[in-house]
Amino acid sequence: MNQTITFVQENISAKYYRYALLLGIFTVLYNLGEGIFSIAFGVSDETLALFGFGVDSFIEVLSGLGIVAMILRMWKNPDTPKSVFEKTALQITGISFYLLAIGLFATALINIYTGHHPETTLSGIIISLISIVTMWALVRAKTHVGHRLNSAPILADANCTKVCIYMSVVLLASSLLYEFTGIGYVDSLGALGLIYFSVHEGREAFEKARGAETCACMHEAD
Repeated sequence: MNQTITFVQENISAKYYRYALLLGIFTVLYNLGEGIFSIAFGVSDETLALFGFGVDSFIEVLSGLGIVAMILRMWKNPDTPKSVFEKTALQITGISFYLLAIGLFATALINIYTGHHPETTLSGIIISLISIVTMWALVRAKTHVGHRLNSAPILADANCTKVCIYMSVVLLASSLLYEFTGIGYVDSLGALGLIYFSVHEGREAFEKARGAETCACMHEAD
């Protein structure tokens, strides 16, 4: 009887680990596509906020690869420590977010000083809306899987995905404001808003690399 129960539990766990793995792979592929389109339209429309959002998406790809590696490791042996690849991916992710924050800050100040403004922010509106819907669905799915597996790391990843929603909201707000007002520095202010979340994610990446499985944004969900 006990063997039967154990067998069923293992099958259920395997099912949800497969689900978690698919979510991780989808997150990587989605961010890759989002990054390509955001940077392309950010350059063509000369909008700093959208360009910075695209760079963030590419950084999320690296972070996502670390998450995929984590899920595979936990599936095989939940009690093993982080692999070298996971730690390296998290450390590079943290550095990249900090560099993004510095670059956005410097460019935003220059744009404000020179009075530069984008040609249009319509692309930013469309991309941010798609991102909000997609990330919201991912948060719900990852949270469900995390609870089913009783996995703190997966729940932490689900909650940290909320940061992507917040960044999308910042992009949407700045893009809408510019479209309605035509005030050039609104785009730069949107880029400055992304800096806060870039620094936040950079700090979280380094904390995870050191072994912390929680995310500060978990407190925001309480």
